[in-house]
Amino acid sequence: MRVNRTRLRQVGLPVTVVLLICVSLSAFVLWRYAESLGPIDWSVAEVRSTVVLDRDGRLLRPFVTSEGRWRLPIETGDVDPHYLAMLKAYEDNRFEQHVGVDPLAMMRAAFQLVRNGTVVSGGSTLTMQVARLLEPRDERTLWAKLRQIIRALQLERQLTKDQVLKLYLILAPYGGNLEGARAASLSYFGREPKRLSLAEAALLVALPQAPELRRPDRDASAARRARNRVLERARARGVINITEAEAAKAEPVPQKRQAFPMLAAHAAEQAVANMPSLKIQRLSIDARLQSSLERLARERLERLDQRLSIAMVIIHNATGEIRAQVGSSDYMSRERAGAIDMTQAVRSPGSALKPFIYSLAFENGIAHPETLLDDRPSRYGIYQPENFDLGYQGTVTARRALQLSLNVPAVELLNELGPARLLARLHQTGVSIAMPKDAAPGLAIGLGGLGITLTDLTRLYSGLARGGEMSPLVRRLGVPAPPEPTRRIADPVAAWYVFDVLRGAPPPDNALAGRIAFKTGTSYGYRDAWAVGYDRNYTVGVWVGRPDGTAVPGLVGRVMAAPVLFDAFARIGIEPEALPIPPFALQATTATLPPPLRHVRQDVPKTLAATIQAPLKITFPLDGSRVDLGFSGPGNEHGALALKSSGGIPPLTWMVDGAPVDAATLRRETVWSPQGAGFVRLSVIDARGATDSVIIRVE
Repeated sequence: MRVNRTRLRQVGLPVTVVLLICVSLSAFVLWRYAESLGPIDWSVAEVRSTVVLDRDGRLLRPFVTSEGRWRLPIETGDVDPHYLAMLKAYEDNRFEQHVGVDPLAMMRAAFQLVRNGTVVSGGSTLTMQVARLLEPRDERTLWAKLRQIIRALQLERQLTKDQVLKLYLILAPYGGNLEGARAASLSYFGREPKRLSLAEAALLVALPQAPELRRPDRDASAARRARNRVLERARARGVINITEAEAAKAEPVPQKRQAFPMLAAHAAEQAVANMPSLKIQRLSIDARLQSSLERLARERLERLDQRLSIAMVIIHNATGEIRAQVGSSDYMSRERAGAIDMTQAVRSPGSALKPFIYSLAFENGIAHPETLLDDRPSRYGIYQPENFDLGYQGTVTARRALQLSLNVPAVELLNELGPARLLARLHQTGVSIAMPKDAAPGLAIGLGGLGITLTDLTRLYSGLARGGEMSPLVRRLGVPAPPEPTRRIADPVAAWYVFDVLRGAPPPDNALAGRIAFKTGTSYGYRDAWAVGYDRNYTVGVWVGRPDGTAVPGLVGRVMAAPVLFDAFARIGIEPEALPIPPFALQATTATLPPPLRHVRQDVPKTLAATIQAPLKITFPLDGSRVDLGFSGPGNEHGALALKSSGGIPPLTWMVDGAPVDAATLRRETVWSPQGAGFVRLSVIDARGATDSVIIRVE
């Protein structure tokens, strides 16, 4: 049959023109529609969960977004390669070749829809799915699909394939408030998606298609069927072989969600509270050590009082980094008040402060580890210290007194130093010390009569491990700490003396001696048990007690806290290392010490017998003195007079011209406010009737 070419040209030209016009109009309409959409809105992709990481990038604790969703940051390198291969094979086999839209896939989907009357396969690429997730809408119209196509083309122009895939890994829904492959893997499998079984990878591929219908924690059968379809597609595409597919199909589907990691829960909370805008926070904590210590805290309390808790702090001495911080034995326990961070709670340290009394005495030349001290009944005014066991050792060296934690020798040294000097030194280190309001420092502060946190106490011991030099604490990495002035808790020689003494302290049962320097403490009333130990590399602090401060019979530092301390040191995983001996350290026996260091000089009698035998005497004002209290000047305001005495046996009664000044008191001083000028007789009477009097003139 001969074709009339002239006729064909006459008909074909108009048709071609019409087609060109239609194509041009369609392109113009599409261009105008694309212009009307405006730029891509990235705000959805920018909403992420805050995550707190350890020093090596391991997840310590994630937090939900402001909308209550789990959406954790993730990179394509953070997921198992099998998952990525299955995802592309199932969702978008030509992902690496197309420009955002796969025409072949769309034509196949359209043909299947016409032939079967229902959707058999989708034509959406991974890029189109990302476009839908960035601009979520419930509508399922032609215009909605057109919008996805345009956005997919825009995404491919602006992003690399890896960046598009990363957005999918972050935004894909997995049921409930789970978004992203990382959140799903942690919730359903209890681990990061870096290493997944084939069955787990297939389940993560299947869930985003119908996340609520296929949730394994609600419908395990539906989840299994969807997973197996992914495995079959992966087998058909050559991603896995038939043996691997059948083995994966036999693997059970998880039927419940697991809790997200919550290591160093208190430290993570504090970090987020301090810098809430920082979405990825890296702490100095070591996740493996932290996990081991949290298990240790739980194990130690399994058979003990349900209301007891344990707190621990580990400091790396060279850097000041906190490598572990256990705020409680069980963060979720209401009985143990687990939400309270006991590393930051102010409590009485008991005898755990004694090493700093000795270090100050060593530094000031008052004593040496081999100096002889008296451990016998003593009284300082109305204060009469007693040892924990109510017994006495007699004459002992300072070394032995500190190793046995004897109270009386420690108070003797503190009396020589002065409590104010010890308190000033503690304040100079930068740690926080709590004292009763308006109370002057007394000798009792050496036995725990003040408040301090476990973190600050551990930091003080870390200063001893650094040769007496304090180091600023480092809690997070990547954020420079503000500069701090150089502070010292002791000089290098005194710090080494304390280390050498404490390394010889008797260890708890079943522990090796001489490995670490450590000291225990028990607060008044058995409310707090402490143990702090250190070597050259690490300092570990342990607190045991009830967060509400209730007394616990038998709660003794040596019994409850010291065993935990030695176990914690063992879990660090390195051999303890001794501190180097500094120059000018005097290594001698008591007999070879310089004579002034062989005994602590006693300027006033401190034994109980000497105090009783001392005669009662008014030490101020002196007999015959004149005291100017302002009566000869203008105005009606006049001063008060302090009355002081020594010796005798309390209680004491003060009298002025035969009239009592105040009720009998155990103190050796009182205050008297005279009514006018003139001569008066001041008298004091002790418990045995001994008296002393002076006559003074008030002006």
